[in-house]
Amino acid sequence: MYTTTDTARPGGIRTTLRRGEAWLDARGKWAWIAAMVLGFVFFWPLGLAILAYMIWGKQMFSRSCGHRRAHDHGWSRPRMMQATGNQAFDSYKAEALRRLEEEQEAFEGFLQRLRSSKDKTEFDAFMEERARATSAEVPEAPKAETGSRPGEY
Repeated sequence: MYTTTDTARPGGIRTTLRRGEAWLDARGKWAWIAAMVLGFVFFWPLGLAILAYMIWGKQMFSRSCGHRRAHDHGWSRPRMMQATGNQAFDSYKAEALRRLEEEQEAFEGFLQRLRSSKDKTEFDAFMEERARATSAEVPEAPKAETGSRPGEY
């Protein structure tokens, strides 16, 4: 039968790391940043490990980005289309957006025509070069040497 004592804490290094994480979480984002800076100052791989954990563990951006995504404070297309209450501004905005979309479509069409003409030019140059190379490689009729039999050199 085995007995345990209170001097050794069960769980080992993982429990210690989890307790450290909980301690830093309780003190907020600035505690994580301070731990990272101190890690870089004293032992740079430790600072790098803390930074990686903050980025991939979502510790650095957990509150700010999650809150922003939940409430959509950014400029998105549906928000741009919402009416402001000012009819003159709303009509101007709708007209400007329509005009910009038309210009964008015209520009994309221009780029497509430009790409296709460039591709056609490159293809035509390739075909001309290939035709010149094949016409230059036309084999001449082998000259028969006198006094040699077939198969001899």
